Amino acid sequence: MQPQRSSSVALVHRGDCALYPVQGGFLNREEAVIALAEPDIEPCQVCTPQTGLQPQ
Repeated sequence: MQPQRSSSVALVHRGDCALYPVQGGFLNREEAVIALAEPDIEPCQVCTPQTGLQPQ
């Protein structure tokens, strides 16, 4: 997860997204779903992590 900057919202990325290298650790599926439900957190428009979080 990319932290919020003063000029942008926080972003959730896939673990292998080239736009934001992993720093620290990964969110599990439940944490990612919860994060994306927050109004100030959005999915990365390049790696689109929400596609892997669809209910099965």
